Amino acid sequence: MTLTKSKYYFEALDNYPYSLPDCLEALNYALSYDPEDADSLCLMGRIYSEMLTDYERAKMYFEEAMQCNVANLNTPQHYIKCLLDNEDLDEAEKLIHYTLRIKGIDKAQILILKYQLFEIRLEYKKALEPLKEARKYSYNQAMIDFLTSREKLIKNKMTKTKKKGKK
Repeated sequence: MTLTKSKYYFEALDNYPYSLPDCLEALNYALSYDPEDADSLCLMGRIYSEMLTDYERAKMYFEEAMQCNVANLNTPQHYIKCLLDNEDLDEAEKLIHYTLRIKGIDKAQILILKYQLFEIRLEYKKALEPLKEARKYSYNQAMIDFLTSREKLIKNKMTKTKKKGKK
């Protein structure tokens, strides 16, 4: 990573999401120095996914970032979120499975995405499993509290589903 590209990437990251014009300008400079920089491509994917909800274009940037650096720790998490938002659930499931094997990845965050996948599919019982597994990889109280709140939410949905089934 050259110092100039690094400067522009960090400038883009600093401006995201609060000043998208400045972010995009810096990001375009970063990509002009190194069009195969996975972090810059990932950030561009995030802009299209999170800000513009152009999931197809976002997927293109995320796929390119993954091809440039398959071991990048930033890209998979955002790519999975994009796939879930776009309801590409089978693709998301495959990427989750792959990502959990990447050395150094934040497994708790990826397991939360796996929980969301099952929640979207209305498979509430299955959704509890990744939440419980994520506890093993949680190293602060805020994460434990978050996981506890998600478990309560799923259990609440399960009881409502059972009550509707009895009526």
